[in-house]
Amino acid sequence: MESYILDWANLLLRWLHVITAIAWVGSSFYFVFLDSSLTPPVDEDLKRDGVSGELWAVHGGGFYHPVKFNVSPPKMPDHLHWFYWESYTTWLSGFALLTVSYLWNANIYLVNPASPNPMSTSMAILAALAFLAVFWLLYDGICRMFGQGKNGDGIVGALVLVLVCIASFLACHIFPGQAAFLLMGAMLATSMSANVFFWIIPGQRKVVAALRAGQPVDPIHGKRAKQRSVHNTYFTLPVLFAMLSNHYGWLYNHELNWLVLILMMFAGAAIRQFFVLRHGFKLGRNSHPWPYALVGVLVIIGVAAWLKPAPKPVLKPVAPAASVTAPVAAASSSTPAPAAPAAPAAAGVPSYNDVHTIMEKACVMCHSAKTMAQKGVLLDTPEEVKSHAQQIYTQVVQLKKMPFGNPAGLTDDERDLFKRWYEGGAPTAP
Repeated sequence: MESYILDWANLLLRWLHVITAIAWVGSSFYFVFLDSSLTPPVDEDLKRDGVSGELWAVHGGGFYHPVKFNVSPPKMPDHLHWFYWESYTTWLSGFALLTVSYLWNANIYLVNPASPNPMSTSMAILAALAFLAVFWLLYDGICRMFGQGKNGDGIVGALVLVLVCIASFLACHIFPGQAAFLLMGAMLATSMSANVFFWIIPGQRKVVAALRAGQPVDPIHGKRAKQRSVHNTYFTLPVLFAMLSNHYGWLYNHELNWLVLILMMFAGAAIRQFFVLRHGFKLGRNSHPWPYALVGVLVIIGVAAWLKPAPKPVLKPVAPAASVTAPVAAASSSTPAPAAPAAPAAAGVPSYNDVHTIMEKACVMCHSAKTMAQKGVLLDTPEEVKSHAQQIYTQVVQLKKMPFGNPAGLTDDERDLFKRWYEGGAPTAP
């Protein structure tokens, strides 16, 4: 019953998380597009009112005309929409999902038994939470220290890149690969939401309060909010990749999974830069954006080529030795003639015993009535194994997602055994 309740909680939280994330990412992408696409106002009244840019757009059968004021509108409106609930709800639902999916069963999902000194469950939970908090503190410190100085954006970008690389290396050496990738996504997403909570919204509130009080506005609040907003847009694609990657075991189970993660997140940031610049390029404001897209695509192609499965060697049967007529003297000898080498047996369909021997080592710790039944999957009896044959083939052979974290060190030859067993009809006879 506990597993069933957790599955429902996982489903509903995942649903909520995706919906709010779409709203957050969508609004973020829209405003980046808007800033890149604004043109100087043509109407003299707009210029006098302090409008710095405008955009005409058509959507849903109507025309829209958003304008942006340099500092403030001539009169503060009675109703001002704030974009923050999308960020907060995304983070809260994501953290709840992390709790239900990983922290609740940290002994399975966060502890790597293959480690020489595996952590305790409580230590694994603390380490996971520390990744979220420590990265934010270091990232925020970098922004505070260098963000407003000369070449601040370049220095902050370089230091944050180094920080992400270090975090990726540590996460992939402390946690199982799937958990490491997910925690890296959660770590960056936490910093994104913290930017909104600690800097963007408070800065905007100070600006609005000063305008309503008729006081001069300190431009530093807008600069800081804009800087953190830009950081968020570059974090977005790396976060989405890290979150989606936990469906593909061949990514996070690679021996250099930390490097795979860094390269793919870098590719995501480069592609995001292309989309940021392309609208401004059409207006002649910046350099050509296509090199960024090219770099991102080439990195992805390079990683795909690097991770491709190695071809399996084809064993050629050894031809039997030619028959040779032995001399009469040899026939009378007491020493037997050497036997001809036998051809290797063709790889047949593995038996149920062959498969279940591996399952006892790598699977039943999480899928047995004697321990726990993760996702309601039991693999104790031939009938239970047969009923889950399709799932076993998908998770173990195709996706290489199971065993989670591969603590038992399941080899490619053992995965191939599962493949031949399934494709041979998944027999349950001993």
